[in-house]
Amino acid sequence: MIRKNGPLDFDVNAYTSSSISTSINFWTQDRQTARLIFKLTKDGVPLPLAAVTGKLVLVMADGSRFIRDVTIVDRVNGHAEYVLSDQEIKHYGIVQAELNLYYTNDQSMSVHQFSFNISKSLIDQDIVPITEYYVDEFEALRAKINELYEESIQTIEDLRAKFDDLEKIETKEGAQSKVDAALAAAKKYTNEYAETPDGAQDKANAALKKSQEYVDPHFENKKIHVTESEKSSWNNGQLHRLTPNDGKVARLPNGTDIFLLPTGFYMGANLLNLPVDNDSSFYYIEVLETSYVQNEVNYKRIIATRSFDNMTWIGTFHAQGFRGWKRLITDGDAVATWKTPSLSKGWKQYVSSDGFPHTLRYTKDAFGVVEIIGSITGGVIGNDVEAFTLLDGYLPLQSMHFIGVASSVGTPGVPQYHRTYIGTDGRVCVQSCSNTVNPNEFITFGFRFKAK
Repeated sequence: MIRKNGPLDFDVNAYTSSSISTSINFWTQDRQTARLIFKLTKDGVPLPLAAVTGKLVLVMADGSRFIRDVTIVDRVNGHAEYVLSDQEIKHYGIVQAELNLYYTNDQSMSVHQFSFNISKSLIDQDIVPITEYYVDEFEALRAKINELYEESIQTIEDLRAKFDDLEKIETKEGAQSKVDAALAAAKKYTNEYAETPDGAQDKANAALKKSQEYVDPHFENKKIHVTESEKSSWNNGQLHRLTPNDGKVARLPNGTDIFLLPTGFYMGANLLNLPVDNDSSFYYIEVLETSYVQNEVNYKRIIATRSFDNMTWIGTFHAQGFRGWKRLITDGDAVATWKTPSLSKGWKQYVSSDGFPHTLRYTKDAFGVVEIIGSITGGVIGNDVEAFTLLDGYLPLQSMHFIGVASSVGTPGVPQYHRTYIGTDGRVCVQSCSNTVNPNEFITFGFRFKAK
């Protein structure tokens, strides 16, 4: 595994300097590669690290603080190391650090304090890390647990109080109050105007029934009973939908410009500004638009996947505008498709004495590099005599010459070679051979070049 090492040699004794300022410099893009290597000695000999735990304290320039276990690499010779995590490497600036050793017999010592620098990579210029704290000490963990426990207790009390309030909103208690008020009004009316006790009771019963008919349905209607907290959640909800209500991606109308789409997931055909010009294929489009604007350009990322062959491109809008499409290379691009050319001027495929054919063929990989392999025999050698011709798409950027292996038949013990010309028109000519006895016994190809 590749590492960017920062070696530190510490002699465990009293120092006159409280801290060492090192020249170690890492970058914010050194993820999983920034490694501090400690070599510890005492009185001129390696410090044994048996029955010891090493902890590294890191105080970042922005105030973030981490306490991590170091890895003991060689306990006999006093070697330890620590690889900065993805969380730590993003905190750029001067880092104050201290290496401490803790022994199983409750002894401990501070090996030394030192400092190093983390520089901000160009790709991270617009990223500001959030202050973080990571402490693997048990006491700190226990304090955090106690703090979370107190918060949980307070949350439960708040919920209990809210439920008490809900019980009073159109609940049995509220409904009963309305019924009691109606009953009291009915009795008052009866006492004042009823001719007989039986008549008064009938009126009271009628009033009670009418009140109950109103209260009971109102109490059972859960839709109209909404808390202030629920109203606040709805009012502050995110209104922009990434998909239709059914969660499925809707098709875009033909002619839609994908550069103008907001954040979301889409699919469609005959779209504008696709990675391939005038491509009417179906594409899946993913848009991530940011609120950051520079030079009147909204930063945005677009991923476009062509449906029929699963090819995927990524494009971004940066301060200079659209930065172009970049296609993702997959394992499918590693599959080679070989072409077998037609031979001319008497050249034939070469078959070795063991019966194995050295088939002449050529291919081009996903990066546009053409490779020619195989052997031919028996043809005409000359400066402008083509042995075969490459197809369009496999032609070199410029004409070129290659040196390859030729037959040594007739010249025992002396390796032989040939010079071959490849033109921009695709013609491949064996121009000369060092074997003057049997120059065309066999000519072997093993060349690679960048296609235009």
